[in-house]
Amino acid sequence: MHRTVRPRVLYFGTPVVLVSTANGDGSANLAPVSSVWWVGQSCMVGLDETSRTTENLARTGECVLNLPSSGLVTAVDRLALLTGSPVVPEHKQRKGYRYEPDKFGAAGLTPLASETVGPPRVAECPVHLEAVVDRMHPFAEEDSGVIAVDARIVRAHVEEDLLVPDRPGHIDADRWDPLLMKFCEFYGDSRNLHPSRLARGWDMPLRRT
Repeated sequence: MHRTVRPRVLYFGTPVVLVSTANGDGSANLAPVSSVWWVGQSCMVGLDETSRTTENLARTGECVLNLPSSGLVTAVDRLALLTGSPVVPEHKQRKGYRYEPDKFGAAGLTPLASETVGPPRVAECPVHLEAVVDRMHPFAEEDSGVIAVDARIVRAHVEEDLLVPDRPGHIDADRWDPLLMKFCEFYGDSRNLHPSRLARGWDMPLRRT
């Protein structure tokens, strides 16, 4: 039997992406995002309109979409309640966010130079997608505070072990174990992987054990 409900969020399961962008002073920002979907060689990313990532994308039009494997869950979780904005918006303060200028250092991740865009890649991620912004526009209901970013992939880097032998450009789905977010919790290999700071910040119900 089905029951009519109104879920607080509709995060049924999407891959986590670490979006790297360039700050105004030339340093790098790094933000975990799970509101993203793909079609062809483009994607749409949903972002808080007040975030440093949104600000950087509007200014530079460039980013790298780094896809972590499930093995990077602890590093990603370290970023969950950090913001690159020196002035933390009130709605983020309520969730426990704090300002952190060195996101790479805080996560224990390594910046790696990109080839076609300014922001660095994340060396530990098995997939790096260098991208340029085609369009930015409000998303969802009026005053949602969410911006949709349409980005086009201009160069892809994939860990060699994930590629199908003798089939350049083909990724072996059996070898690719992406880090997923389902209802603010981290999943990979069909199981919950790690307690989530984000779930606590969003006051999500505790998982049943």
